Amino acid sequence: MTPQEKRLWYDYLSKYPIRFQRQKTIGNYIVDFYCHKAMLAIELDGSQHYTEQAIQYDKNRTRCLSTMGVNTLRILNIDVDRNFEAVCKLVDNMVKSRIIEINKI
Repeated sequence: MTPQEKRLWYDYLSKYPIRFQRQKTIGNYIVDFYCHKAMLAIELDGSQHYTEQAIQYDKNRTRCLSTMGVNTLRILNIDVDRNFEAVCKLVDNMVKSRIIEINKI
C-alpha cells in the first residue's frame, strides 16, 4: 500500500462503522478500498494516473464497475496528505448517500 492508502486505511476506513475491504477484486479489477453495503469503490490516485493512457484506462475501469452497480470515488493522494479530514467527510457522505440510494431501489 502507498503511504496515502495506509493513512486512509489505518486512520479511518479500518475503524469505519460500515465494513470496508482493501485491495478487493471486482470483476477484472482490483480496487483500493470497497464497501459492499454502499456498492462503493475508493481509488487513490497518484501521479501515475495523469498520463493520457492512464486516464483512459481509469475511465474504462470506472465505466465497467458502474455496469456492475459499483460507484467509484477517486481521491487524489495530495488530498489525503493535505486535507485528510475533508477526505474522511467526503467518504462518509458518499457512503451514506449511496446506502440511501441503494435502499430506494
